[in-house]
Amino acid sequence: MNLAARQYTLPISPLGALDYVTQPGVWDEMVDPATGIRPHWTEVVATLARFDAREWSARQQRIQRLLRENGVTYNVYDDPRGYTRTWQVDPVPLVLDVAEWLGIEAGLTQRAHLLDLILRDLYGPRRLLREGLLPPEAVYAHGGYLRPLIDALPAERTHLAFYAADLARGPDGRVWVTADRCQSPSGAGYAIENRSVMARTFPELLEDGAVARLNPWLDAVRAALEGMAPAPRDVPQVVVLTPGPANETYFEHAYLAARLGYPLAQGDDLTVRDGRVWLKAVAGLRPVDVILRRVDEAWCDPLELRAESRLGTPGLVEAVRR
Repeated sequence: MNLAARQYTLPISPLGALDYVTQPGVWDEMVDPATGIRPHWTEVVATLARFDAREWSARQQRIQRLLRENGVTYNVYDDPRGYTRTWQVDPVPLVLDVAEWLGIEAGLTQRAHLLDLILRDLYGPRRLLREGLLPPEAVYAHGGYLRPLIDALPAERTHLAFYAADLARGPDGRVWVTADRCQSPSGAGYAIENRSVMARTFPELLEDGAVARLNPWLDAVRAALEGMAPAPRDVPQVVVLTPGPANETYFEHAYLAARLGYPLAQGDDLTVRDGRVWLKAVAGLRPVDVILRRVDEAWCDPLELRAESRLGTPGLVEAVRR
């Protein structure tokens, strides 16, 4: 939400009439020019229309207060506010129809599976290159292709554990993927915190709108991470690896670590001994089974990747191989 949005005025009258005109050739999320308010927006519009200007302003102020109190920040580099830049939330949610979302979900699932198969092949048997389905120069000349990790992981296991996509809607209403995020994707922690703040500020929207819950995602992440442990253990040791407080999404790293119940670690908090990763703790070294990595992969190991890195842990690539 930009600066102008701080004086945001809800374009809905107490009678539920819209105070703006749709633009020809531009998709409007809330209004169909032919039929009016879209069905899946009806409850949201009816709820928001009950607030007068004073109540609306009070709710927006409460959102900002909760974000400050919760320490929700996003560090935009070169911003004079630095680490203290508070996260911004638009009080009007984006509402998607369940049928449309199921189609988007199916497409994203298919896309993530395809990208995972490509990664497994490029770091494993490399059939796509041998059969000419991908040009070698597009892979070998790419700065993100890490040769030390070739054949480091078995091709039968998942390589792409987390995936995100940037979505945009075209003028015809179709949803397009504009970017794939396969490198420690950000955003999930902010989405969950947004929902928490909205639940305390606009509980009517969640009660009346039949909104899908986000907590099951945390349960799925926890189960997926602990299922990646290389050896069976009752409680595998998982850590969240962060570049540190200077990173733009450090709040999310700390937030997810706390919500998932895992230690938050920087590169110096880990050590590799005899090909095994250990967490330095007050009581001594603790073996690490799984790392949820929020450090870009090239910076994870100064021994075999970027020698100038001070964010990673020396020997991490060798531990992966083993």
